[in-house]
Amino acid sequence: MSLKGAGVHIQTAIMEWPGVTAHPHRFGGVEYRLGTRELGHIHGDHLVDIPFPTRVRDELVAAGLAEPHHILPGTGWVSLYLRAPGDVERAIELLRRSFDLARHKWTPAPGPQQGAEDAQGAME
Repeated sequence: MSLKGAGVHIQTAIMEWPGVTAHPHRFGGVEYRLGTRELGHIHGDHLVDIPFPTRVRDELVAAGLAEPHHILPGTGWVSLYLRAPGDVERAIELLRRSFDLARHKWTPAPGPQQGAEDAQGAME
């Protein structure tokens, strides 16, 4: 069972976050990134996979918020099957947690409005 339109609803929410980009995922679906870091990916309207540090994955699984990844259960990845409307909101919350973790490690590339001197200062 899947929820019609769940993937679109999730994508609409995620694409509002600063710096997030969408890309085709190598195993199907849509992958979301902040810079080069994958925040997670969606397989249609039925499954969301999200990477976390193993410690965070263990907490999420223990709390019943997600399951170990359906193919790679020994990694930090989690899977969330979209079976009920509340699963869509939970997926957005978990993707937001992935985004927040990634954001602390991400520095955007200098934009065209930022001069070379500013870019050099940011690297020092």
